[in-house]
Amino acid sequence: MRKVTLIFGLLAGVIISVLMSLGIALSENGVITFDFGELVGYASMVIALSMIFFGIKSYRDNHQKGAINFWKGIQVGLLIALIAALIYAITWETYLQSRPAGSTSFMEKYADSVINKMKREGASADKIDQAIKKMDDMKKMYQNPLIRFGITIMEILPVGIIVTLISAALLRKKELLPA
Repeated sequence: MRKVTLIFGLLAGVIISVLMSLGIALSENGVITFDFGELVGYASMVIALSMIFFGIKSYRDNHQKGAINFWKGIQVGLLIALIAALIYAITWETYLQSRPAGSTSFMEKYADSVINKMKREGASADKIDQAIKKMDDMKKMYQNPLIRFGITIMEILPVGIIVTLISAALLRKKELLPA
């Protein structure tokens, strides 16, 4: 199981890292906005985390004689998701560390995007002030690399858990894509 989870976890991690880097480049060049970037980011996660499905299937077909129970599928899928999430967080942290302004610049741009969107949508001055305070608190928190790493893990891990649950449920049926 170790080999399967490592291979498919690394594949998922590399795919999400490449797609994240592409998304960052598009965002920095003004091709996509923060709002659309979020959509692209989560779509990229789903694409990369499809490796969970293929990892569980590979384990089922090559190590379980074509049958796997739900809980073993969960175990394989979660390990793949965890490896991919760690690679994702390391890639994000590497990106931030390679930038002169790092996380400060990113959070400034993100906060400006949120506040400007609220203004465009006609939010009240009180709501905007609350959002500014919330963004200031978030900026301070985001300066801590451990908290930032945890936040980054929590962006992708729930997607991995959902993909794992669906994949494990589907692949416990021998009839689905038999070996």
